[in-house]
Order: sequence, then structure tokens, then C-alpha cells
Amino acid sequence: MTAVFTEAAIPEGLLARAREGDHSAFAGIVEEQEAMVFSIAFHFFNDRSRAEEIAQDAFLQLYRSLGTIESESHLVHWLRQVTTRRCIDSMRRTRLRAVSIDEVAELAGPQRVADPLLERKLRELVAGLPETQRLVVTLRYQEDLDPAEICRIVGLPVNTVKSHLHRALRALRRKLGDQ
Repeated sequence: MTAVFTEAAIPEGLLARAREGDHSAFAGIVEEQEAMVFSIAFHFFNDRSRAEEIAQDAFLQLYRSLGTIESESHLVHWLRQVTTRRCIDSMRRTRLRAVSIDEVAELAGPQRVADPLLERKLRELVAGLPETQRLVVTLRYQEDLDPAEICRIVGLPVNTVKSHLHRALRALRRKLGDQ
């Protein structure tokens, strides 16, 4: 999990224009937020096509729900929440098989990693975590969100988020130590 996507600033007035039916304004919102949405889904599934489907669903739901979005910051929070819930729902529906790191590397293309062996091992270990722990680790270290932000996205109390994060990190350390 090397890349961290910070909140892309949504230009002033873009949300209001999109709400009024301006398709180019909505396209601008998608362009500003697509990296963040895709990143969450990709790091959850380690599957580019699955991440694209989740992103497409999230933006379709955004288009249908534009009237309920209160502000630009609410939009970013709302997209994170919808994306994570779509990931969880999709995982529960299909119970996808784990994707090998070779398949991920093949799909993702060449990347610069400080230690490729450690990166590979960490991706494999994170993929083996239970779905809630995997989601919390992804939001914490991929999206660089603090536990309070994560609890608002996943709908769990902050202490539960911290517990999931603690258990996930303990499991990762134990598994790395066993290697």
C-alpha cells in the first residue's frame, strides 16, 4: 500500500452545477474523485476490473443522489462510504477467490516499490485478513484516514474500528514473524 490519495479539491460551484443537470460538471466531479474511489476498491479486491465495476456503481449512485449531497466535503465522505459499502456487499455476494500477487502485478503494471518482496508479502497478508479488518487497514494506510473518519465511513463505533485495526496489525506482525 504505497500510494496515498489525498482529498482532491472540488472546484467551487461544480457540485451546484451538477445538481442543476450540468453533465460536464458531473464529469468534473468524477474526474476529481475517480482516483480515490478506484483506489479503495482496488486495494480491497486487488482486481482492476472489479474495482472499475465498484467505481462505476458508486458514481452511478452519486448521480442518482446528487440532491442529497450537502457540500463538497460531504460528497467526498459520501463517496468513500458508498465505495466501501459496495466493496463489502460485492464480497458478500460473490465471495471472490483470493487473487495472487502475480496477477495483481500483471494488472497494475510496473510500479516503483522500495522493497518489492516485502510489498508482495504485505499484499498477500492483507488479502488474507477478514473483510472488516482488510477494509479498516486499507482505509487507514491506503487512504490515510484516522479512526474517527473510518468509523463514519464503515458505520462502526470508533473503538471497534481501533480494535479491528489493532487485531489486523497484530495478525500481520505475527504472520510476518512466522515467515
